[in-house]
Amino acid sequence: MSQPPEESLRSALVATGLARGLDLGEDEVADVFYTALLQHVGCTAFAHETAALLGGDDRAVNAAGAKTNFADPTDVLRTFLPELTGGADVFRRLRLVTAAMVRGAKMDQGLPRANCEVAATMAERLGLGAGVQSSLLQLFEWWNAKGAPRGLGGDAVALPTRITHVASVAVLFCGLGGVEAALEALRRRSGGCLDPGLVDAFARAGPDLLAEAAEADAAAAVLAAEPVPVRVVPHRRLAEVARAFGEMVDLKCPHLHGHSTAVAELGHAAGERLRLAEAANGSLRLAGFLHDVGRAGVATGVWGRPGTLSAGERGQGHLHAYHSERILGRSKTLAPVAALAGMHHERCDGSGYHRGTRAGAALPMAARVLAAADVYAALTHERPHRAALPAHAAAEQLADQARDGRLDPEAVGAVLAAAGQRPGRMRRDWPAGLTDRQVQVLRLLASGCSNREIARRLVTSPRTAEHHVADIYTKIGVSSRAAAAMFAMRHDLVG
Repeated sequence: MSQPPEESLRSALVATGLARGLDLGEDEVADVFYTALLQHVGCTAFAHETAALLGGDDRAVNAAGAKTNFADPTDVLRTFLPELTGGADVFRRLRLVTAAMVRGAKMDQGLPRANCEVAATMAERLGLGAGVQSSLLQLFEWWNAKGAPRGLGGDAVALPTRITHVASVAVLFCGLGGVEAALEALRRRSGGCLDPGLVDAFARAGPDLLAEAAEADAAAAVLAAEPVPVRVVPHRRLAEVARAFGEMVDLKCPHLHGHSTAVAELGHAAGERLRLAEAANGSLRLAGFLHDVGRAGVATGVWGRPGTLSAGERGQGHLHAYHSERILGRSKTLAPVAALAGMHHERCDGSGYHRGTRAGAALPMAARVLAAADVYAALTHERPHRAALPAHAAAEQLADQARDGRLDPEAVGAVLAAAGQRPGRMRRDWPAGLTDRQVQVLRLLASGCSNREIARRLVTSPRTAEHHVADIYTKIGVSSRAAAAMFAMRHDLVG
């Protein structure tokens, strides 16, 4: 979400400290802890729409928005627009300001709902309880009842959400200007988006909490602060959790939906053909699910550009492999997978990135399989600059890259053999009682199609398409495109 490094970790520390200072029960403290920790987990939900509406860089929009007090309309002019347009030339600045003024209402309506629904879905998939899920559903609600998506206000907004709001503002502005800047930012938001009682409580206890959070090793401190009983993901569920995060990141662009899962399963099947050791092949599957988590740190416009990327944009794109490795490396459990995930764009001839590693001991077979699976999955799905390739054409391209020395021939052979054995869908019973037609509609909806575009592609009326979409939302229990896309990926309905 373009926040400073470790911002969520430090917010969780401060929020948890504030909750304990309020003498909340340990169950409530746990809800505060996980709500603060996961507050940005829905950040990819509206990234595609945000980039399309406001110039391609959803990170810049999010960074500007975090500093803005949207409960005060003058702060939109004083903070949001200057932050959004800073550094742009006069013509781009004019375009961005115009877009923000004209299209801002679409974001006001769509972003909160999508972000909150995806965050709550992630909490459910991670095994967190109803308290955390409901708190994440209210992340954009304000104390003055002028937030979204439901317009809740006062004590109707979940307490973990209200505490998270205060802690997040405090941590952000403390990083920007120190404790006094944090307290001033809280005072300006008190009674608007923030609970005034919690702001007063923070004024008394907050400075010490901020100092402790700033001085701590954030990752270690968060592990130490986690309420008892500590949640541990059993090894048998690790792939399930990894898949959830991979699919969350794939929301970044509609054409990426299902990519991480496809790479994981194809790579794992290829690894079995190569008789990789069970542990190595398990790591390969995890790396497949998580290899693209670093995409979240790159502007969505880079991934959605139909034309040629500039040198700067290519550089940004290349960094995602580094970001993936760095993110995963922070987890003791996932550290063995981190290096493997970071190698998915390396090539045997040294032409890949982010290290330019050549074939040899530094590029293990699992990494070569991951690279081949990633290429095949990308080629057989639509991208902004081209249509999806038929399987035989994708196979020819992989074979060409193996002959040229870029991909490993043995890895390519295993991936293509595994891909050739993948059966077509033969299911007749769809999840949530969806009909065959509704599954067709859901796939188009998840890909970003409007009701009118769905109608055109399925040769039906816009009104009929609208009815299908409404019925789908009712059946699967969501109300945003992003949450529908998460449902489709979770149930293997994309593609």
